[in-house]
Amino acid sequence: MTDPLSPHRPVPDPDSAPTDPTGTPRPLRDPGDTAAPRARPRSAPEPGATPLRFGYGTNGLADLRLDDALTLLADLGYDGVGLTLDHMHLDPLAPDLAARTRRLARRLDALGLTVTVETGARYVLDARRKHGPSLLDPDPDDRARRAGLLLRAVQVAADLGAHAVHCFSGITPTGTDPDAAWKRLAETLTPVLDTATAAGVPLAVEPEPGHLLATLADFHHLRTTLGDPPALGLTLDIGHCQCLEPLPPADCVRAAGPWLRHVQIEDMRRGVHEHLPFGDGDIDFPPVLAALADTGYRGLTVVELPRHSHAGPHFAEHSLPFLRQAVALSQGSTP
Repeated sequence: MTDPLSPHRPVPDPDSAPTDPTGTPRPLRDPGDTAAPRARPRSAPEPGATPLRFGYGTNGLADLRLDDALTLLADLGYDGVGLTLDHMHLDPLAPDLAARTRRLARRLDALGLTVTVETGARYVLDARRKHGPSLLDPDPDDRARRAGLLLRAVQVAADLGAHAVHCFSGITPTGTDPDAAWKRLAETLTPVLDTATAAGVPLAVEPEPGHLLATLADFHHLRTTLGDPPALGLTLDIGHCQCLEPLPPADCVRAAGPWLRHVQIEDMRRGVHEHLPFGDGDIDFPPVLAALADTGYRGLTVVELPRHSHAGPHFAEHSLPFLRQAVALSQGSTP
């Protein structure tokens, strides 16, 4: 029998893209729509079961129609989905977003899937600039476009009953003073946080290697700069901890616990920002998952393999058994 901790995987497709995620919108609800459907979370875990809930990111299923991706994840036994708003999956810029969001809420409800809204689409705002424009762009109109996407994401998340909206800072533009970049980030995020507060949806900022906000220390710098607003939370990517944080990933989880609002997970090697299937990197996962359970985090832990959409169903199928066995090992039980 194949060991789920070391699943056989196909050779990566050499044609797959070697990349990974580095104006005010109109209201989404139709006039008079006071009861947009929300996804119903699954029931609480049975006594003795892990409290962790696992999802898979649609940025790793980009070759599937959204409904096909959701059906696949439900059939495989996932608890939820990390939904990246993109042209192929709930396009945030296409017409009738409110109606499409309501249909998606009903579908998630029927499948028993919970959801986090992610905003790491590479070219959703600019067909020629990866992740452009950013929250740090010199042009205030460009920064407003990124903020507008986040405002739409907050509304989508509220209508879906999502537990958080994920975002990141962006790369500091060439020639921009770091102090100016931090000021831009804080100012541009402030109206988004106000909207998130009103909607009751946390905004979970992700430290991203190579970005202005790259580490847990950077997150705390932003948090204190903004005055520690309750709506500001943290997206912790376990691979990023392995890549560049001074602490081991399990210790990063414990340190981040009070601010955790979203978690992404994949394998990675020290010093190399490359999202890898489980077993292909250096992370020891049972201590990480034990630490995550100990924090009391109850949101989704979402597998993020954006470079592997060419074989997305395969990796989705093999990732969940790996994580479940790692949980069992973390609890000292037999998988």
